[in-house]
Amino acid sequence: MPTATNAVSRAALAAYEAATRRAREETAAPAAPAATPRFEAMLRQELEATRDALRASESASVEALTGRGDLQQVVEAVTEAELGLQKLVAVRDRMISAYQEIMRMPI
Repeated sequence: MPTATNAVSRAALAAYEAATRRAREETAAPAAPAATPRFEAMLRQELEATRDALRASESASVEALTGRGDLQQVVEAVTEAELGLQKLVAVRDRMISAYQEIMRMPI
């Protein structure tokens, strides 16, 4: 017998899934140009891998909340997403540091 709390949880879950679906459609990446420089290609690949890992962790979390997922899978997916995000933040920080160093150089 469903309770009001279960109905609210299901409604919230449905709203979350709809928002996630819209976000995926809005962030669909356009086709990459044929002659992509190596660093740009590597950076794009890492961004896409991290985005996919974040989406996988969200999916695993939603499945666990609905009782269809395994806690171990959730932990693995979230850990993978966290590591990818830490890697991207480290690259961003290094790029900012390099830019600031270049700006300090005398002309």
